[in-house]
Amino acid sequence: TSLASSSSAFPLEQYLFFSLFLQVLLVFAKEDSQSNGFCWACEKANFRCSMARTPESALECFLEKHHDLIIIDHRHSRHFDAEALCRICHDSVWVLTSFLTSRPDREEASVMPLINAGFNRRYVENANMMACYNELLQLEHGEVRSQFKLRAGNAIFTAMEQSQEAIEITSEDQVIQYVNPAYESITGYQQGELIGKEIIEVPKSEKNKPDLLETINSCIRKGKEWQGIYYAKKKNGDSIQQNVKITPVIGQGGKYKDRRKGSLDVRSTTSRGSDGSSQRRHSSMARIHSMTIEAPITKVINIINAAQESSPMPVAEALDRVLEILRTTELYSPQLGTKDEDPHTNDLVGGLMTDGLRRLSGNEYIFSTKQPHHIPGQLTTPLSLNDIPPRIAQTMENEDSWDFDIFNLEAATMKQPLTYLGLKIFSRFGVCEFLNCPEATLRSWLQVIEANYHSSNSYHNSSHAADVLHATAYFLCKERVKQSLDPIDEVAALIAATVHDVDHPGRTNSFLCNAGSELAILYNDTAVLESHHAALAFQITTRDDKCNIFKNIERNEYRTLRQAIIDMVLATEMTKHFEHVNKFVNSINKPLAALEENGNRILVKRMLIKCADISNPCRALELCIEWAGRISEEYFAQTDEEKRQGLPVVMPVFDRKTCSIPKSQISFIDYFITDMFDAWDAFADLPNLMQHLDNNFKYWKGLDEKKLHNLRPPPE
Repeated sequence: TSLASSSSAFPLEQYLFFSLFLQVLLVFAKEDSQSNGFCWACEKANFRCSMARTPESALECFLEKHHDLIIIDHRHSRHFDAEALCRICHDSVWVLTSFLTSRPDREEASVMPLINAGFNRRYVENANMMACYNELLQLEHGEVRSQFKLRAGNAIFTAMEQSQEAIEITSEDQVIQYVNPAYESITGYQQGELIGKEIIEVPKSEKNKPDLLETINSCIRKGKEWQGIYYAKKKNGDSIQQNVKITPVIGQGGKYKDRRKGSLDVRSTTSRGSDGSSQRRHSSMARIHSMTIEAPITKVINIINAAQESSPMPVAEALDRVLEILRTTELYSPQLGTKDEDPHTNDLVGGLMTDGLRRLSGNEYIFSTKQPHHIPGQLTTPLSLNDIPPRIAQTMENEDSWDFDIFNLEAATMKQPLTYLGLKIFSRFGVCEFLNCPEATLRSWLQVIEANYHSSNSYHNSSHAADVLHATAYFLCKERVKQSLDPIDEVAALIAATVHDVDHPGRTNSFLCNAGSELAILYNDTAVLESHHAALAFQITTRDDKCNIFKNIERNEYRTLRQAIIDMVLATEMTKHFEHVNKFVNSINKPLAALEENGNRILVKRMLIKCADISNPCRALELCIEWAGRISEEYFAQTDEEKRQGLPVVMPVFDRKTCSIPKSQISFIDYFITDMFDAWDAFADLPNLMQHLDNNFKYWKGLDEKKLHNLRPPPE
């Protein structure tokens, strides 16, 4: 591309950048006023300067620092062979070399022998410091900067040669200047057949809209980037669909914006030539098909694009529809049908997977953030694992079984199941040993966490937390899960399960956002409850040494553990349910080693706590029925309060007078549970859970078919 010289001033900060890093090597056989002149000039210009007296020391110094500018004293050729030294330096790296000669005789000799040796500039002897300084500035602003750009240019062209994306560069007059190997392989043309030709000489596909080229040219003439679908024609006559980005590029002094922030705003400018005439700066257009740095979804789209080429029309049209879906942002969120779809499904999805209608009522909803949270000093002295009363110990005998009855423990412990079950499970997994934590600290921690669950909630209370802890411990014992996770992952999972709903107000995220609650404002209506659970858990744990189970672990280990706990608690938020499930499904098709190597343990941990959190439909029938009644009651209470406060009713079907609990359970299982547990079962091998799920689904279906709305059929 032809570029005119720029008349714009070079910014001071860029000059300083060059100056601070420019390396100069002075090769002088002996010290004199000339060598001192260049030393002074280097210091004045802020260049880094090295001095060598012999060819050997010069070469050694050069090979160590690879100077940008070498000045060789040619006045005393008897001391060393300046031409030989110059050739050696040029063989090592592309450098600029200036040479020094004494005042010329009356008849000027040709400089060609010296240029052939590698010198590219001659400086006539002049020891004046300003003369030396001016020479250095001219070299830096001319040849040195040009060399910097050339070095970068070599790297850029190497990158384009290696790129798997097709790249074509044309002049502003649309003459092809360069195509890379990927372009050749995609189109079937060779460089020699294209370079020097105008674009209009290359056959075009009839699939393009008639006015497409004019649209593109109009965009480029305005200095704007164009991006879209373009059909090129291969050498063999086939059409090929390409995602094309055409970018106008101008030379030094042009203005541009980061393409990630919008279109590239490049304008043609003019500068005065040496003859005073106005010379136009020519621009180049780089056509980059797809993105140079690909996201996985881009790779998928490119694969589909390639498949379309050889597909019959019905398949190509179907793939077009696939591409439309893939280009949306909500790839993992299923799209509900019309409003005529089952209202129970609509309401569950709306209530659990959105953050509300964002309509503030004026009656701001305030809950426990204004009340002091329970602290260890307010609690009774915790019991030791060995001191657990026999009747409570008896209810926990089969806590390692899936059919363990959490409600028996709830009754036996006077609604404190989390502390007792936590002591048992944490002991079984050696959590105190891992954390180097006294049992008394663990007991205090479990009690203070349980005290911050709301016993007034029908569902989101410490019994639910204990149930999730039990399921988590059960899953951690499955062989495939054990193979996938490290001990620190197991400890993180048990802690995350224990705290995952701490201080839950018994209302959904949608409710809190609609009510303008303090927490919704604090967390910007995003993962409000889950963010609160994670943050409060660490506040409670670390504010008092009596319950700080993390006190004795090493800092880096604590950071790793904290990150894992937070990630798992946030994974229980339902808005990303399908994202987590689909990522996990995509990962389990890989070998176990690949799971570990790729760091996908995090997907296993997210899936584990998600399944534990909503495992109610996979419990024994009586347990499933009890949980269904409790969650329904909590949703009924929320609907009642929404109506009282004039808030949007998030889940209208959960009206205690009209709700069909069987229908709500069927929708929940169909929409959230079945696919997730199918995937989890395929990974962890859980046939007993899947059998319970099947039995429970049939139970709810049976009630619904009889048009019954309650938890159980009426007595015979």
